[in-house]
Amino acid sequence: MGSTAFVQVDAFTDVPFGGNPAAVIVLEGPADDAWMQSVALEMNLSETAFCHPSAAVDGEWDLRWFTPTTEVDLCGHATLATAHVLASEHGVTGEMALHTRSGRLAAEVVEGGIRLDFPADEVTHVPATPEMATALGRQVVAAGRGLTDLVVELRSASDVRSCIPDMGLLAGLADRGVIITAAAEVGAAAEVVSRVFAPNVGIPEDPVTGSAHTTLAVWWAPRLGSAFPAEQVSARGGRIHVELLGDRVHLTGRAVTVARGMLLA
Repeated sequence: MGSTAFVQVDAFTDVPFGGNPAAVIVLEGPADDAWMQSVALEMNLSETAFCHPSAAVDGEWDLRWFTPTTEVDLCGHATLATAHVLASEHGVTGEMALHTRSGRLAAEVVEGGIRLDFPADEVTHVPATPEMATALGRQVVAAGRGLTDLVVELRSASDVRSCIPDMGLLAGLADRGVIITAAAEVGAAAEVVSRVFAPNVGIPEDPVTGSAHTTLAVWWAPRLGSAFPAEQVSARGGRIHVELLGDRVHLTGRAVTVARGMLLA
């Protein structure tokens, strides 16, 4: 390919160098899979997003996401980053319809940031096992399985923050990733804290994971109500407002452009 512009965006934050960085590449049409995977490896971010106008529906977009090692079915922060780029760099207004491997998603600039409309995960409670506790080095309160991730509730926000998992053991617990979570400290701005580890897709720890909050929405809503603020307490950190609406989840957050560049290959 010839030269191709990219934008790097920090998602789920209003502070540069916080949140989760994603590269966004807006194309005129579909690109070669191998090229997109090579670009994602070159970017070396947790995800690189590729989007182009949909050939099927006028005014809508096709969107795909790649980690440095594989294509993924759903990615929240790179979707937020894509919507930010479409709005700020390409003048797109109103609801942005995005056709993906997880079906039709939507994004819209609203008061308080960008709101994503995602499918809610399907979560089944499973027994807490010694293998989970050993991999995390923490006592496990409860656990559940979503479509791709394992969610593990720990005793406290402090346990979530201080956890240093065994990545080799962790990789055997879930297809994609392991979400650890707990209620936030009393008086905190968020009601829920979490961290996400996904060594099976080349991401030891993801800074802020929108898709994980489609699982956390289902996990916490019976106790907290359908809407709550959440914080992912990775080193970079990020905040997401979560709202469960039947079989959909609204995720709202902010994003900041931090770099623009040009691919020459």
